Amino acid sequence: MLAAKKELILKELAEGTGAAVSAEVDLSGLRSGLRIWFSDLDQKHGPVAELRTYGLKGHRVTLTFGSFSGTVLSQILAASPEDVQLAQALVASIRPEADVQIPGQNMPEWHVMNGAFRMVATVRNQEHPLNDSSVIATCRDVIVPIMAAMAELIGYDVIEDRQGEEAPACEGAVLQSVVIRRERNPRNRLLCIRIHGEKCFACGAEPRMTYGDAGSIIEVHHLEPVALLMEPRPYDPRTDLVPLCPNCHRAVHTRRPVPFTMADLKAILGTSYA
Repeated sequence: MLAAKKELILKELAEGTGAAVSAEVDLSGLRSGLRIWFSDLDQKHGPVAELRTYGLKGHRVTLTFGSFSGTVLSQILAASPEDVQLAQALVASIRPEADVQIPGQNMPEWHVMNGAFRMVATVRNQEHPLNDSSVIATCRDVIVPIMAAMAELIGYDVIEDRQGEEAPACEGAVLQSVVIRRERNPRNRLLCIRIHGEKCFACGAEPRMTYGDAGSIIEVHHLEPVALLMEPRPYDPRTDLVPLCPNCHRAVHTRRPVPFTMADLKAILGTSYA
Protein backbone atom coordinates (compact mmCIF):
# COMPACT_ATOMS: atom_id res chain seq x y z
CA MET A 1 0.00 0.00 0.00
CA LEU A 2 1.27 3.46 -0.89
CA ALA A 3 -0.13 4.70 2.41
CA ALA A 4 2.73 2.94 4.19
CA LYS A 5 5.23 5.07 2.24
CA LYS A 6 3.81 8.41 3.37
CA GLU A 7 6.66 9.48 5.67
CA LEU A 8 9.27 8.36 3.16
CA ILE A 9 7.66 10.48 0.44
CA LEU A 10 7.25 13.52 2.69
CA LYS A 11 10.95 13.45 3.58
CA GLU A 12 11.98 13.38 -0.07
CA LEU A 13 9.60 16.20 -0.97
CA ALA A 14 10.68 18.47 1.87
CA GLU A 15 14.33 18.16 0.81
CA GLY A 16 13.65 18.68 -2.87
CA THR A 17 11.05 21.46 -2.85
CA GLY A 18 12.29 23.61 0.02
CA ALA A 19 8.72 23.84 1.32
CA ALA A 20 6.72 22.05 4.00
CA VAL A 21 4.53 19.37 2.43
CA SER A 22 1.59 17.37 3.79
CA ALA A 23 -0.11 14.20 2.57
CA GLU A 24 -3.08 11.99 3.30
CA VAL A 25 -4.35 8.64 2.11
CA ASP A 26 -6.98 8.83 -0.64
CA LEU A 27 -9.35 5.86 -0.61
CA SER A 28 -11.49 7.01 -3.52
CA GLY A 29 -11.34 5.04 -6.74
CA LEU A 30 -10.43 1.42 -7.30
CA ARG A 31 -6.96 1.81 -5.79
CA SER A 32 -5.92 3.83 -2.78
CA GLY A 33 -3.35 6.54 -3.26
CA LEU A 34 -1.77 9.58 -1.64
CA ARG A 35 -2.74 13.22 -2.04
CA ILE A 36 0.14 15.64 -1.52
CA TRP A 37 0.00 19.42 -1.03
CA PHE A 38 1.93 22.33 0.49
CA SER A 39 1.28 22.48 4.22
CA ASP A 40 0.36 26.17 4.36
CA LEU A 41 -2.31 25.61 1.72
CA ASP A 42 -5.13 23.16 2.19
CA GLN A 43 -6.19 20.90 -0.66
CA LYS A 44 -8.78 23.39 -1.92
CA HIS A 45 -6.46 26.38 -2.13
CA GLY A 46 -3.42 25.20 -4.07
CA PRO A 47 -1.81 22.51 -6.22
CA VAL A 48 -2.36 18.90 -5.22
CA ALA A 49 -0.37 15.93 -6.53
CA GLU A 50 -2.06 12.54 -6.45
CA LEU A 51 0.08 9.40 -6.50
CA ARG A 52 -1.42 6.02 -7.38
CA THR A 53 -0.20 2.73 -8.71
CA TYR A 54 -0.83 2.32 -12.43
CA GLY A 55 -1.50 -1.08 -13.94
CA LEU A 56 0.59 -3.87 -12.47
CA LYS A 57 4.00 -2.24 -12.77
CA GLY A 58 3.68 1.50 -12.69
CA HIS A 59 2.85 4.77 -10.94
CA ARG A 60 0.76 7.71 -12.08
CA VAL A 61 1.16 11.22 -10.68
CA THR A 62 -1.59 13.74 -11.40
CA LEU A 63 -1.28 17.42 -10.49
CA THR A 64 -4.40 19.59 -10.31
CA PHE A 65 -5.51 22.74 -8.51
CA GLY A 66 -8.14 22.98 -5.79
CA SER A 67 -11.43 24.71 -6.48
CA PHE A 68 -10.47 27.77 -4.38
CA SER A 69 -6.94 28.33 -5.72
CA GLY A 70 -7.56 31.84 -7.03
CA THR A 71 -5.00 33.54 -4.77
CA VAL A 72 -2.28 31.01 -5.55
CA LEU A 73 -3.04 31.16 -9.26
CA SER A 74 -2.65 34.95 -9.13
CA GLN A 75 0.77 34.48 -7.53
CA ILE A 76 1.75 32.01 -10.23
CA LEU A 77 0.60 34.30 -13.04
CA ALA A 78 2.78 37.04 -11.52
CA ALA A 79 5.88 34.82 -11.37
CA SER A 80 9.02 36.31 -12.90
CA PRO A 81 10.39 34.95 -16.20
CA GLU A 82 13.30 33.52 -14.20
CA ASP A 83 10.93 31.59 -11.91
CA VAL A 84 8.95 30.31 -14.91
CA GLN A 85 12.14 29.21 -16.63
CA LEU A 86 13.32 27.30 -13.57
CA ALA A 87 9.90 25.66 -13.15
CA GLN A 88 9.88 24.54 -16.78
CA ALA A 89 13.43 23.24 -16.48
CA LEU A 90 12.52 21.24 -13.37
CA VAL A 91 9.67 19.50 -15.19
CA ALA A 92 11.89 18.95 -18.23
CA SER A 93 14.36 17.16 -15.94
CA ILE A 94 11.84 14.39 -15.20
CA ARG A 95 13.38 11.13 -16.33
CA PRO A 96 12.70 10.33 -20.01
CA GLU A 97 11.02 7.02 -19.15
CA ALA A 98 8.13 8.93 -17.58
CA ASP A 99 5.39 10.05 -19.96
CA VAL A 100 4.46 13.63 -19.00
CA GLN A 101 1.34 15.17 -20.50
CA ILE A 102 -0.23 18.61 -20.04
CA PRO A 103 -3.55 18.63 -21.93
CA GLY A 104 -3.80 21.48 -24.40
CA GLN A 105 -0.14 22.52 -24.08
CA ASN A 106 3.17 21.60 -25.65
CA MET A 107 6.23 20.64 -23.68
CA PRO A 108 8.57 22.05 -22.54
CA GLU A 109 7.22 25.63 -22.61
CA TRP A 110 4.09 25.01 -20.56
CA HIS A 111 2.36 27.60 -18.39
CA VAL A 112 -0.20 27.53 -15.59
CA MET A 113 -2.93 29.73 -17.02
CA ASN A 114 -5.93 28.92 -14.81
CA GLY A 115 -7.41 26.43 -12.38
CA ALA A 116 -8.08 23.91 -15.15
CA PHE A 117 -4.33 23.22 -15.44
CA ARG A 118 -3.56 19.51 -15.21
CA MET A 119 -0.27 17.61 -15.44
CA VAL A 120 -0.12 13.81 -15.65
CA ALA A 121 3.10 11.78 -15.40
CA THR A 122 3.02 8.02 -15.91
CA VAL A 123 5.88 5.70 -14.96
CA ARG A 124 5.77 2.17 -16.37
CA ASN A 125 7.80 -1.04 -16.24
CA GLN A 126 8.58 -1.10 -12.53
CA GLU A 127 9.10 -4.60 -11.22
CA HIS A 128 7.74 -3.85 -7.76
CA PRO A 129 5.86 -0.50 -7.65
CA LEU A 130 5.17 -0.81 -3.91
CA ASN A 131 8.79 -1.41 -2.91
CA ASP A 132 10.69 1.40 -1.21
CA SER A 133 13.17 1.63 -4.09
CA SER A 134 10.43 2.10 -6.70
CA VAL A 135 8.52 4.62 -4.60
CA ILE A 136 11.69 6.61 -3.88
CA ALA A 137 12.60 6.60 -7.59
CA THR A 138 9.17 7.93 -8.59
CA CYS A 139 9.28 10.46 -5.80
CA ARG A 140 12.74 11.80 -6.69
CA ASP A 141 12.39 11.57 -10.46
CA VAL A 142 8.77 12.70 -10.88
CA ILE A 143 6.93 14.07 -7.84
CA VAL A 144 9.79 16.19 -6.52
CA PRO A 145 10.42 18.02 -9.84
CA ILE A 146 6.69 18.65 -10.31
CA MET A 147 6.12 19.97 -6.78
CA ALA A 148 9.41 21.90 -6.86
CA ALA A 149 8.23 23.59 -10.06
CA MET A 150 4.99 24.60 -8.34
CA ALA A 151 6.93 25.87 -5.31
CA GLU A 152 9.07 28.03 -7.58
CA LEU A 153 6.05 29.50 -9.36
CA ILE A 154 4.23 30.19 -6.10
CA GLY A 155 7.34 31.86 -4.72
CA TYR A 156 8.32 29.85 -1.67
CA ASP A 157 11.43 31.46 -0.21
CA VAL A 158 13.47 29.22 2.06
CA ILE A 159 16.66 31.26 2.12
CA GLU A 160 18.23 31.30 5.56
CA ASP A 161 20.65 33.92 6.81
CA ARG A 162 24.11 32.60 7.59
CA GLN A 163 25.47 34.02 10.81
CA GLY A 164 28.84 35.69 10.54
CA GLU A 165 28.84 35.86 6.75
CA GLU A 166 30.26 39.09 5.38
CA ALA A 167 28.02 41.34 3.31
CA PRO A 168 29.10 41.76 -0.32
CA ALA A 169 31.69 44.55 -0.48
CA CYS A 170 31.41 45.68 -4.08
CA GLU A 171 29.25 47.80 -6.34
CA GLY A 172 27.45 44.66 -7.45
CA ALA A 173 26.21 44.00 -3.92
CA VAL A 174 22.58 43.72 -5.01
CA LEU A 175 23.47 41.34 -7.81
CA GLN A 176 25.72 39.40 -5.45
CA SER A 177 22.78 39.00 -3.09
CA VAL A 178 20.73 37.61 -5.97
CA VAL A 179 23.48 35.11 -6.76
CA ILE A 180 23.67 34.00 -3.12
CA ARG A 181 19.92 33.41 -3.10
CA ARG A 182 20.18 31.42 -6.32
CA GLU A 183 22.93 29.23 -4.91
CA ARG A 184 20.96 28.54 -1.72
CA ASN A 185 17.64 27.94 -3.45
CA PRO A 186 16.96 24.20 -2.98
CA ARG A 187 15.16 24.07 -6.33
CA ASN A 188 18.24 25.42 -8.10
CA ARG A 189 20.34 22.87 -6.23
CA LEU A 190 17.92 20.10 -7.20
CA LEU A 191 18.04 21.01 -10.89
CA CYS A 192 21.81 21.48 -10.91
CA ILE A 193 22.34 18.02 -9.41
CA ARG A 194 19.78 16.40 -11.71
CA ILE A 195 21.67 17.77 -14.71
CA HIS A 196 25.30 17.59 -13.57
CA GLY A 197 25.22 14.89 -10.90
CA GLU A 198 26.78 15.07 -7.44
CA LYS A 199 30.45 15.03 -8.47
CA CYS A 200 32.36 18.19 -7.62
CA PHE A 201 33.00 20.09 -10.84
CA ALA A 202 36.47 21.11 -9.63
CA CYS A 203 38.07 18.22 -7.73
CA GLY A 204 35.85 15.32 -8.77
CA ALA A 205 34.92 14.33 -5.22
CA GLU A 206 31.57 12.56 -4.74
CA PRO A 207 30.55 13.01 -1.09
CA ARG A 208 27.65 10.58 -1.35
CA MET A 209 30.02 7.81 -2.45
CA THR A 210 32.08 8.38 0.70
CA TYR A 211 29.41 9.20 3.28
CA GLY A 212 26.32 7.44 1.92
CA ASP A 213 23.05 9.06 3.00
CA ALA A 214 25.04 11.56 5.08
CA GLY A 215 26.81 12.75 1.94
CA SER A 216 24.08 14.98 0.53
CA ILE A 217 26.33 18.00 1.06
CA ILE A 218 27.19 19.00 -2.50
CA GLU A 219 26.64 22.73 -3.07
CA VAL A 220 25.96 24.79 -6.18
CA HIS A 221 28.05 27.65 -7.51
CA HIS A 222 27.09 30.48 -9.84
CA LEU A 223 29.60 30.65 -12.68
CA GLU A 224 29.15 34.27 -13.73
CA PRO A 225 31.58 36.66 -11.98
CA VAL A 226 29.09 39.19 -10.67
CA ALA A 227 31.56 42.07 -10.66
CA LEU A 228 31.94 41.66 -14.43
CA LEU A 229 28.24 42.00 -15.17
CA MET A 230 27.62 45.29 -16.95
CA GLU A 231 23.86 44.75 -16.77
CA PRO A 232 21.48 41.97 -15.74
CA ARG A 233 21.16 39.16 -18.26
CA PRO A 234 18.79 36.20 -18.64
CA TYR A 235 19.55 33.52 -16.08
CA ASP A 236 19.61 29.83 -16.99
CA PRO A 237 20.05 27.49 -14.00
CA ARG A 238 20.98 24.66 -16.35
CA THR A 239 24.13 26.41 -17.57
CA ASP A 240 24.88 29.01 -14.90
CA LEU A 241 25.25 26.65 -11.93
CA VAL A 242 27.74 23.85 -11.27
CA PRO A 243 28.05 21.44 -8.32
CA LEU A 244 30.98 21.94 -5.95
CA CYS A 245 31.99 20.16 -2.77
CA PRO A 246 31.96 22.44 0.32
CA ASN A 247 35.76 22.78 0.32
CA CYS A 248 36.00 23.84 -3.33
CA HIS A 249 33.02 26.16 -2.98
CA ARG A 250 34.65 27.92 -0.05
CA ALA A 251 37.97 28.11 -1.92
CA VAL A 252 36.34 29.70 -4.99
CA HIS A 253 34.96 32.53 -2.88
CA THR A 254 38.19 33.29 -1.02
CA ARG A 255 39.04 35.72 -3.82
CA ARG A 256 36.88 38.85 -3.82
CA PRO A 257 35.13 40.61 -5.36
CA VAL A 258 35.62 38.31 -8.36
CA PRO A 259 35.79 34.65 -7.29
CA PHE A 260 38.16 32.16 -8.85
CA THR A 261 36.94 30.64 -12.09
CA MET A 262 36.62 26.90 -12.49
CA ALA A 263 39.73 26.97 -14.68
CA ASP A 264 41.61 28.81 -11.92
CA LEU A 265 40.58 26.29 -9.29
CA LYS A 266 41.34 23.28 -11.46
CA ALA A 267 44.78 24.73 -12.19
CA ILE A 268 45.41 25.12 -8.46
CA LEU A 269 44.27 21.56 -7.83
CA GLY A 270 45.94 20.13 -10.91
CA THR A 271 42.71 18.43 -11.99
CA SER A 272 40.95 18.17 -15.33
CA TYR A 273 37.45 17.03 -14.43
CA ALA A 274 34.81 18.14 -16.96
